[in-house]
Amino acid sequence: MNGRKVSVVVITYNEELNIRACLESAKWADEIIVADCFSSDRTASIAAEFTDKIFQHKFSGFGKLRNEAVAHSSNDWVFSLDADERCTPELAREIRVLLSEEPSAAAYFVPRKNYFFGKWIKHCGWYPDYRQTQLFDRRRMRYKDADIIHENYEVDGKRGYLKEHVIHISFRNIKQFLDKMERYSFLMGKRLVDNGVKFHTHQLLTHPIFTFIKMYFLRLGFLDGIRGFILSGLYAYYTYIKYVRIWELTKTSQVAEPPQQSGSSK
Repeated sequence: MNGRKVSVVVITYNEELNIRACLESAKWADEIIVADCFSSDRTASIAAEFTDKIFQHKFSGFGKLRNEAVAHSSNDWVFSLDADERCTPELAREIRVLLSEEPSAAAYFVPRKNYFFGKWIKHCGWYPDYRQTQLFDRRRMRYKDADIIHENYEVDGKRGYLKEHVIHISFRNIKQFLDKMERYSFLMGKRLVDNGVKFHTHQLLTHPIFTFIKMYFLRLGFLDGIRGFILSGLYAYYTYIKYVRIWELTKTSQVAEPPQQSGSSK
């Protein structure tokens, strides 16, 4: 099918367990670009089986890293895929059809099916999870360099919605969650402090409790069974640690150091 060419861009750090399946799902694209943060495992060597466009970048925040990765694209249209995500054949076809004509938007949200311990989570606020503009015209969209995590963006034009899904393989075990949340709690705490958020003791109690209530009850996480309960509890814990980080960054004289970089901001 003729149409505009598209580059799939993936950012990575120590993703040898995920990267092969991720890039297999991206073979339909005209170009695959991997922006790696000096992985110490086999991520880069596995990626080399799919593309010769592998670039090393020092991590200094997800917003800046994504812009650096996109800058390597030789095509105007970019599909951003995280290492723990898979592009379905149905989504690939939808993108091809969309780009065979004149797209009506400059950037498109893509729904995600998030899997937790091997099961699709349909509630907890995890579906359809239209949080990311993953397909976009790089001439008209740019991430905010200053956002070290949960990066926002600026887009010149309309935003649209695709119907087909990305598969997100989230957290294979508790250790993976705890390792990732150690990193994210630091980055998110730093971002909040940088944005002027003040620490208050009650946040250590009220915010985790509200997070659990929101995910498990208000967003119907109880319908996901034991996984919904565990997931809601883990995110309550993450919220608690995030505010401990804010306290650490603002109320103590100790210098907090970020844990090792993780390959995805989501």
